[in-house]
Amino acid sequence: MPTDKILDGSNDLGFKAIQSWSFLGSRARGPKQLFLLVIILLFFLSDHGPESEFRSPVGRSKNMSSAPLSSVDGSDRLCVSERAQCIPSPVLHLRQLPADISEQEVVALALPFGRVSKLITLRTKNQAFLEMASEEAAVTMVNYYASAPPTIRNQPVFIQYSNHRELKTNNLTNQRAQVALQAISGAAVHSGNMASGDGRGLVAAPCAVLRIIVENLFYPVTLEVLQQIFSKFGSVLKIITFTRNNQFQALLQFSDAVHAQHAKASLDGQNIYNGCCTLRIDFSKLSALNVKYNNDKSRDFTRADLPTGELEPAATAFGVALPPYGAAFPPTFHQHTGLPVAAVPGSLVSPPRVSLQVAPPAVHSVLLVSNLDPERVSPHCLFILFGVYGDVQRVKILFNKKENALVQMSDATQAQLAMSHLNGQRLHGNVIRVTLSKHPVVQLPRGGAGQEEQTLTQDFSGSALHRFKKPGSKNFNNIFPPSATLHLSNLPSSVSEEILKDLFSTRGFSVKAFKFFQKDRKMALLQLASVEEAIEALIGLHDHQLDHNQHLRVSFSKSTI
Repeated sequence: MPTDKILDGSNDLGFKAIQSWSFLGSRARGPKQLFLLVIILLFFLSDHGPESEFRSPVGRSKNMSSAPLSSVDGSDRLCVSERAQCIPSPVLHLRQLPADISEQEVVALALPFGRVSKLITLRTKNQAFLEMASEEAAVTMVNYYASAPPTIRNQPVFIQYSNHRELKTNNLTNQRAQVALQAISGAAVHSGNMASGDGRGLVAAPCAVLRIIVENLFYPVTLEVLQQIFSKFGSVLKIITFTRNNQFQALLQFSDAVHAQHAKASLDGQNIYNGCCTLRIDFSKLSALNVKYNNDKSRDFTRADLPTGELEPAATAFGVALPPYGAAFPPTFHQHTGLPVAAVPGSLVSPPRVSLQVAPPAVHSVLLVSNLDPERVSPHCLFILFGVYGDVQRVKILFNKKENALVQMSDATQAQLAMSHLNGQRLHGNVIRVTLSKHPVVQLPRGGAGQEEQTLTQDFSGSALHRFKKPGSKNFNNIFPPSATLHLSNLPSSVSEEILKDLFSTRGFSVKAFKFFQKDRKMALLQLASVEEAIEALIGLHDHQLDHNQHLRVSFSKSTI
């Protein structure tokens, strides 16, 4: 057979059918002979389709059909120089891809194993073909994904050897795919970044270090939680956590780039808990992490001898200090099956159904707040500030140590959320420390207590200012770390920009920028000079009366103006 025959399996089938018909031609072509010929044709049709010798997601698959090797637009057919028979090949066949998959996403599956020399995507068939630079690279890739099937956007992808040894792309569509492939591979080699073939920008090339951003951070995410999730995909060596651009982020180093690629492909876009804590994962530009301390913010799992650096722990990446995040709160881990888990006692929201088999946070609802300014702090002040992250039930400023206070939240989740966001923030000029208290509840003063002691303890359990008392409230989706930009809501239509800016400036706050929401003038963003100013402005002006029946609502924003 000529080497440039199209590879749809029809030539072998036609040849065998002609042979069978010729054999019967020497005899009378009656109904029995016709029936026999049909049986022969059905036999070849049932077991000799394109790529029919491969019968599993990675390797061989009996009940998954392959598409004919046509081009994306169907105007041309692929050609090969040599045909392989059930043996490893540098050409790989990928199936069940997302319909809108980009060349970059396809190539990203293969780059950890070697260079991709040719690429063809069949978007209408949800398939693609990759030609690796060497057969050894293709074998390594197939063997790895046989034990750890890849996923793209939560969709399993099936990879198998092609029965073609080489791809030839002749039409315009596939030539454009090769241009995109060259851009991706070239950027990965020369600049450490992988450029998207469809113009979506630059993404770092596969390496052993991942950059992780957790969006919609309703439940706190700790270093231990990340280690538990990512260690399912390989050996996690180091983790650094920090806050940047008002987002919880982490750098995580695997033992090799293959494990990092598998984790990224499987976890990117996944929720740690249902409906929240969404993982956004990219490859870091760093090739390795330098961890100086083993504590709640950074960890080198290969070195147990590192100090804790308790005074001011500073995790670094290549010697560059990263900002700290949160405080330590060791969660208790259990095994889960991905089914709904029991609700945290007293929770006002639906049970946190675990998406990635992570246990809910530990049960503590009382916080100890220290290093307060005794001259300026009050129970109401702490109620408003901590109320951004949960419904505060009681606040007690300690009578003999007024720089310390106890804050009781509605449940453990809200307590840990408040602790992770407020620990290390500045309040009234002091850097406050927020930790878990050993007290299960905040006790109210006894009847014989003095007036001052009674003033220092307040019960807010019935307050109308609780932000989360309604299950399913939109406030659950708008919880962010303290920032210099405040979100203002519940604004009357009669209130102008000048009135709102004057409201803050007359209280001593420096207004840097202001903007009404374009589609809803009941909300606005207001940017102050610093995060510390924004914290004090929120405490002072949340629930401020704007007219006879509307009160200002203030919260922290993740946006900037």
